[in-house]
Amino acid sequence: MQAKGLSLKVAQLTPPESPPPETVELVKQAIATSFEPSTHEESQRLVGTTRFAPRRDINNILITGGAGFIGSWVTRHMTVQYPEYNIICFDRLDYVSSMANIDCLESFPNFHFVKGNLTDREIVAETLSKYNIDCVMHFAANSHVQNSFLDPTSFTVNNVVGTQTLLDCVREHGRVARFVHVSTDEVYGETTDDFVDETTQFLPTNPYSASKAAAEMYVHAYAKSFGIPMVIVRSNNVYGPCQYPEKIIPRFFKLLSKNQPLTLQGNGLHKRRYLYGADAADGFDTILHKGVDGEAYNIGSAFGVTNLEVAIRMLELFGFDPRSDFKERLVWIPDRPHNDLDYRVDGSKLESLGWRQNTHFEDGLRATVEWYRKNIDVWWADEPNKTVSASSTNAAHIAAPIVCDTH
Repeated sequence: MQAKGLSLKVAQLTPPESPPPETVELVKQAIATSFEPSTHEESQRLVGTTRFAPRRDINNILITGGAGFIGSWVTRHMTVQYPEYNIICFDRLDYVSSMANIDCLESFPNFHFVKGNLTDREIVAETLSKYNIDCVMHFAANSHVQNSFLDPTSFTVNNVVGTQTLLDCVREHGRVARFVHVSTDEVYGETTDDFVDETTQFLPTNPYSASKAAAEMYVHAYAKSFGIPMVIVRSNNVYGPCQYPEKIIPRFFKLLSKNQPLTLQGNGLHKRRYLYGADAADGFDTILHKGVDGEAYNIGSAFGVTNLEVAIRMLELFGFDPRSDFKERLVWIPDRPHNDLDYRVDGSKLESLGWRQNTHFEDGLRATVEWYRKNIDVWWADEPNKTVSASSTNAAHIAAPIVCDTH
């Protein structure tokens, strides 16, 4: 739903098919209705804007990691925008996931939830068979770079072994018409000069990105060896409502709400390129329906922002003057073992399919902060205090009826 004082943008992208009348009516309601706090129903509004002609070869879509941050944006979007599809959300519900992200979908007859771990071959195979899955959107992954330095093996197990287990079950299942694998811009490594396209060599620089690169190689191998019809997605950093408070924007919110200083690694000049959740959902939807088998697509953002700039904007949104409050509100801490300066990706290939980034970073950040003011204690009531003192400042990577600019 829309927060008071915030604008709701109807996407500038014109989809091939008009949304159904009930969706249009929901947009009108969202424009006319102010946000009411502490309700899960409002998350039905946290979706994208695109709707394409449903694919005739797809009926039942498995979304792994569908209760996580990016996965839940896509789960909500696909459930609400496409009543023609059955959406099966598969999630192990670890600490970054939340049933609050998908509770709003319980009344939708095309929505189903399965709790399970991708490394559990039996439950993966059973889910594919029980729901007659013919499409997979694979978001499930460990994604916090800082944690990958501390426990790299868990990233190999969950991101690589989990992906390989899923692929092997899909191969044996034999009825999947499209496999959308969610990778990351970080597989390219640090890119500070040119904007890199999808043919760029992989040069991962941390255990997280290495695990994602390895998982992607398995996807390519299974496509070549067993004919799995895959597409790859490499996205810039996604932000917005429903993100667990370990990444930079929700973590800064937690710190400021507790009147604590914001911690910045190194010099604070590492840049990330921010993509609002609604725009990301549109990107994944576009690739699902219009992407070409065997191809990879970057979802790039026009908004490159340093961690220091994020901190300054957050201070301003909380009513502080960064000039006078600078010293007492910002604390510099040791940097990571390696911290990439930027991830510049060329998103023109996806744009050629009609996708556009509709949400300006300033608008999305303001709306995100307002959402956290209303919901953070509802969404993560049991979230431990240790989260706010975490040292990471890296934003979201992996990983929701019309979108409010509240992403």
